[in-house]
Amino acid sequence: MRFPWHILICLLFPLATLAQNGIISGTVTNSESKKPLPRASVFLSNSAYGSATSEDGRYLLSGVRPGQYTLVVSILGYEEYSKTILVGREPIKLDIELAQKPLQLREVVISSAADWKKNYEQFKKGFIGVDENAKECTVINPHILNLTYNPSKQVLHADADEFLIVENKALGYRVKFLLNDYKDDKIENLVSRSGQQVFEELPGSESQKKRWHEKREAAYYGSAMHFYRSLYTDKLKEEGFELYRLTRYPNLERPDDETIRRKIKHFVEIRRSDSANYWVGLANAPKYSGDHLNQPALFPFEVLNRDEQQGLFDMHFQNYLYVVYTKKTDDIYNKDIYRPITMSNYAVSVLTSTGVYAVFDMNGVIVANAPIYEGAWARDRLSDMLPVDYVPDQK
Repeated sequence: MRFPWHILICLLFPLATLAQNGIISGTVTNSESKKPLPRASVFLSNSAYGSATSEDGRYLLSGVRPGQYTLVVSILGYEEYSKTILVGREPIKLDIELAQKPLQLREVVISSAADWKKNYEQFKKGFIGVDENAKECTVINPHILNLTYNPSKQVLHADADEFLIVENKALGYRVKFLLNDYKDDKIENLVSRSGQQVFEELPGSESQKKRWHEKREAAYYGSAMHFYRSLYTDKLKEEGFELYRLTRYPNLERPDDETIRRKIKHFVEIRRSDSANYWVGLANAPKYSGDHLNQPALFPFEVLNRDEQQGLFDMHFQNYLYVVYTKKTDDIYNKDIYRPITMSNYAVSVLTSTGVYAVFDMNGVIVANAPIYEGAWARDRLSDMLPVDYVPDQK
């Protein structure tokens, strides 16, 4: 009787696939004493790959999906370490030395409990989101946040000296953030943040895991990660994306952001609230007028180049790129997002070029020169965030 080799191949295939994934290992030590540092957090930013060093300072990250990542090492009292690495099939050995952080005195900002609470509510909306998933997100340690609001500039700043921990019970993740800087600018209508984060799976029942899976799939399809993966595999049309060049004309009745900011600051300082509110109203006016899409739709090769570095891709376009996802509708009104009368109410994102190639990797994540997002992708917050190594069902 012959052995059914096809069964053996099927049994061994998952092991072969695992062997293709990357391994990162090494030792974390004090840069001066050379002694090992136990319990240091070691993780790949934006991913679900994370660990802590053992008593002898050793760490191991295994089964890593190939792609470019930022390796981060953090421990209280030491300077944060980060290094960009390209993970492939070959193991990576990386020993790391951490320098002790010098004692720094933080500027004392005196504010009332009511001010802190108001700032925190604004932070939650901008950082976590306001959709249905956001209602199931809980910040475990909110009081580690340093929050300051500048009323004359209409800007909220936030940062933290340790991990900010958020449990997302909509997607089934515990997310730990090293928040270096967060900025919510009401005049420019921009939210930005810098820092590193790592995802951990929440424990749950089978029914909970099934629900989390469905929510994760809904968050993935139509996202920026989905778009970039579809772009470099030449599957935009198949996956439901359309690309257009967008021409925009400034609204001449709205002053520029700096003029508005300067006027608000002046009238706040001299306590002229009516005048300040007038300029706040101008800040909320549409920025553009008379926009139009350049037909026909673009092909992927018109905006994409393969980077000289293996596993990376360059996206290039002038001024604005208009991305339509035809498998979702979007009923949220945005005064600055142009919609042709003949187009259905699809989810739309507008990308503004920073003047250089936007570089992204095989995981569909921007690693350099990120464009500015408006529209659907600009509303994506922690409530819809997935680790970069997330692999969806094939549909």
